[in-house]
Amino acid sequence: MTEKEKMLAGKWYLAADPELLSERMNARKLLKQLNDSEPEDIDLRVGIVKNLLGKSGKNVWIEPPFFCDYGYNIEVGDDCFINFNCVFLDVTPIKMGDRVLIAPNVQFYAATHPTSAKERGEMWEFGKPITVGSDVWIGGSSVICPGVTIGDRSIIAAGSVVTKDVPPGVIVGGNPAKFIKEVPSEDQNS
Repeated sequence: MTEKEKMLAGKWYLAADPELLSERMNARKLLKQLNDSEPEDIDLRVGIVKNLLGKSGKNVWIEPPFFCDYGYNIEVGDDCFINFNCVFLDVTPIKMGDRVLIAPNVQFYAATHPTSAKERGEMWEFGKPITVGSDVWIGGSSVICPGVTIGDRSIIAAGSVVTKDVPPGVIVGGNPAKFIKEVPSEDQNS
């Protein structure tokens, strides 16, 4: 297996592999174009996002600055909004459903590293996919850790560190994020 194949399979791989370095450089070039674009260059921004992401549904908007490792491991459904200064470490898939709202400074960390200092120093890492359902709202400065799944209609309170799966239709918050309450039904919303 190549280092890229190992990475995509969630196995230990060497991040300093030349193929992976080249692909990260390609993503950085696209990110520079996006992050340096003028606010009124909507067509340019939409085109860059389509080229960067592995899948981009209709009506996807990313507010620059935005940062990721590869881009091609990110799948975003329809009608999604990603606000300023978000980071996606997409060494394995980061997938989102439809109508996902992501506040500023949210971090998605699919990448993780060995606990051995020697192995970390040799640039070994691996990833665990992150999945976000539809109709999810992730509050500002939240961190979504490797391997987490967030269920449909759930809300992540601002500043949360999500280390475990979140079931559908709940509000979680804190560090580590814990259950707060059920999401109110549609007729209870104010």
